[in-house]
Amino acid sequence: MTAERAGTVRVLVAEDQSAVRAGLVLILGSAPDIEVVGEAGDGEEAVRLARELAPDLVLMDLQMPRLDGVSATRQIVAEQLADVLVLTTFDLDEYIFGALRAGAAGFLLKNTEAADLIEGVRTIARGEGLIAPAVTRRLIAEFASPRPVRAPGAPGAEVLDVLTRREREVLTALGEGLSNAEIASRLSMAEATVKTHVSRLLNKLELRSRVQAAVLAQELGV
Repeated sequence: MTAERAGTVRVLVAEDQSAVRAGLVLILGSAPDIEVVGEAGDGEEAVRLARELAPDLVLMDLQMPRLDGVSATRQIVAEQLADVLVLTTFDLDEYIFGALRAGAAGFLLKNTEAADLIEGVRTIARGEGLIAPAVTRRLIAEFASPRPVRAPGAPGAEVLDVLTRREREVLTALGEGLSNAEIASRLSMAEATVKTHVSRLLNKLELRSRVQAAVLAQELGV
């Protein structure tokens, strides 16, 4: 394990298949600004190493022994140990939604090209959200399907009353999938200010990630 370098994204790779894990480590290690600081073969080990190594990001497989990736993600996010970038497949909708609720910062498919995987890690490290197009289509299909009528008193758009006008504008932009830079350009503000607004609205809405915020914006139609 090499010493931490300034500006380097420190990544923990959690994948139960040793050959796949070795490939991921090789790909990430080829980037000059990414350092793989640890490897985990199951969910329990992923949580333990996240506590010990304090990585910036955990690259998390969802199907793992002892503790599945969704449960591991929930623990890592709840303890604020690191951001989690999930690796998933086309046929695991229940895992995708579970990881979303657990607070995963992004979702990539296992067949993602090496360059896209590296850029995905960089994107999450910048504080952005990331959802693979195929996963996005699944989410859109889910929220476009007929929804049950809300029961009286159930949470609705009124949950947004705690937000300022500017925070609502930022939430709307998140729902459109815009990056911090794109939001800054649209709303004529500094990118650092966008990050502040995102952090505040997540806290106010008791959400764990900007991906959750984006889905909430879609669901409420803001």
